[in-house]
Amino acid sequence: MSLLSVTGITKTFGGVMANREISFDVKPGELVGVIGPNGAGKSTLFDLITGFQRPDAGRVTFDGHDVTGWRPDRISHLGVGRTFQKLKPFAGMTALENVMVGAFQKTSDVAEARAAAMTALEQVGLGERAEAHARGLSTGQRKRLELARALATRPRLLLLDEVTGGVDQATVPGLIRLVRELHATGLALIVIEHNMRVIMEISERVVALQLGQVIADASPAEIVRDRRVIDAYLGETWRE
Repeated sequence: MSLLSVTGITKTFGGVMANREISFDVKPGELVGVIGPNGAGKSTLFDLITGFQRPDAGRVTFDGHDVTGWRPDRISHLGVGRTFQKLKPFAGMTALENVMVGAFQKTSDVAEARAAAMTALEQVGLGERAEAHARGLSTGQRKRLELARALATRPRLLLLDEVTGGVDQATVPGLIRLVRELHATGLALIVIEHNMRVIMEISERVVALQLGQVIADASPAEIVRDRRVIDAYLGETWRE
């Protein structure tokens, strides 16, 4: 049984078709990569799954619930967490306070939220920076903070938008390890990533988008040999 089912999702903005009849499933505990050129509709797809945009057509089902058009907070409470490509922490708040915002999705008790937030910070390797203000964190640390805030909502499915985007190369391996550790706990993940070495290394399955449509949905080994994906995104210079 699928944990998430996306069926025929379509979204237009004026005359621009951002997503066109996108369909795919994610099983419990599965790690699915999403790739495609800029403008392919990847982040819009995340917005539609998590309620930040309402689809013009199609359906999103999570754990047997039709969540199409639900508010983001309702979808989050059901068990879907996400991070954003553009990092916007609460700069004047500490790392701990930032993550407590996520924890309050599942509890109204301050002490419980604080404990959950601290656990999430430890999980992403930011425990020692709990009292540091978000404005003082590096880009890599802010990526981890964003992830901790999502984890504090206790998701069963986590959507990661450009988890290694904008960080220096020395930071990438640690983020890859972190994603693998989260996956090893049984958490299902959907990961948007432009770094093909990363996405092919961590994904069990890859969904490729082009002009808002799914052009391939297969294993990484099959994706890198798919002529449609090579022509639309990877190019002839790609090597496994």
